[in-house]
Amino acid sequence: MAIQGPELIENMRKQAGRFGAQYQLGHVVSVDLSKRPFAVNFGKETIHARALIIASGASARWLGLPGEKALIGHGVSSCATCDGFFFSGKEIAVVGGGDSAMEEANFLTRFATKVTLIHRRDQFRASKIMLDRAQQNKKIEFLTNTIVEDVLDPSMQEVTALKLRDAKTDRTWDFPTMRHVSGHRPHTEYPYVRGPA
Repeated sequence: MAIQGPELIENMRKQAGRFGAQYQLGHVVSVDLSKRPFAVNFGKETIHARALIIASGASARWLGLPGEKALIGHGVSSCATCDGFFFSGKEIAVVGGGDSAMEEANFLTRFATKVTLIHRRDQFRASKIMLDRAQQNKKIEFLTNTIVEDVLDPSMQEVTALKLRDAKTDRTWDFPTMRHVSGHRPHTEYPYVRGPA
């Protein structure tokens, strides 16, 4: 039985509520984790809690390429799990060398005919287990020492290719693909948090 994200969130919220979880909406000004209970300052109100879950999400990690921004939603994506279904039956390029890139490449093989993982070096930041999974997946091909120079073609309002450059030889070429997926950067810096947990 499939379930959509919003429904799953609501079910989890209801379950937590049955176990006594309380919800406080507002803009957090500061958090003091130096002593227990933790103090969460909302400006006009401070609440204290024995446990605190910080779910701050993530932002897209764009490459900053000229054609990339123009093609967001037209073949450029930063969320494989959000947009993977739309890539069914297509060849997809994933850019990166870390765990996120490996995870997204593996996930996209459920939909894509082929996933090409493009990385600017021949060494990866990904953990051994994530890299091994991707390397064992027959639908994933690796293109290393390769830099993405641009996403084509904004004038056609869809991704038709990636302009690539070999990091060792400087040779450039257009790599045909229908989709381009970049990663995400988790929000892990909290300037308003004081003290160790």
